[in-house]
Amino acid sequence: MGWLFYTDGRVKNYADEKAEIARLCTSHGDTRKTELVKACKVGSTWYAAGRVTNLDGTAVEDVTYVTDPDGSITFGAVFLTRYDDGCWGYKDMEESAGPVESRAPLSLLALLSDLKDPDSYAHAWRQRCWDWAAIPDYAEGDKIRLAAPVTLTDGSTCQIVTATHYRRGRQKRRCYRIEETGGLVRLSKASLEGSELLSSAKGEASPVLAEFLAGQK
Repeated sequence: MGWLFYTDGRVKNYADEKAEIARLCTSHGDTRKTELVKACKVGSTWYAAGRVTNLDGTAVEDVTYVTDPDGSITFGAVFLTRYDDGCWGYKDMEESAGPVESRAPLSLLALLSDLKDPDSYAHAWRQRCWDWAAIPDYAEGDKIRLAAPVTLTDGSTCQIVTATHYRRGRQKRRCYRIEETGGLVRLSKASLEGSELLSSAKGEASPVLAEFLAGQK
């Protein structure tokens, strides 16, 4: 399915988006109903869990999902979203379609029904979400080794870094001090996948940043 944009201006903010995701995940047919269980927005992508139940109370039979004890099944869905000239649009995919975006929170994944096929697209998507969630959120002063050297814009590389921060106005932004040069670099969360904690030095202040700034004087 391609992108669908709303030109009537009904979706303008976060609350409107969430309400529209809930509407899209809700349906009542002659024999079944689908309702939103949980929706989370990560970046510009919405992740949703939808529960399907039979109106007559019998168990839902499905080729992809194992029926839950209450007779329902709960599936995962991904909604890519963006604004174009003020118009909100979305592109939706069920998890079994193998969506690329895979940063669904663990709290949402925990709601989904078990899968029958461990080699399915849905299982691979969930594994990517679990892998993303497993990337550490390092604390101030933590010294880490990246899984592989990262190439910087000047062509140099770094692999051992220490978590620190810098301030821009009132904002505190995470960065890392390069072990080899003492320079500072911003790293994406993806670049931290598979990294290893070498030592931990928690603290409110940033000794590595203070050392770096002192060296610039």
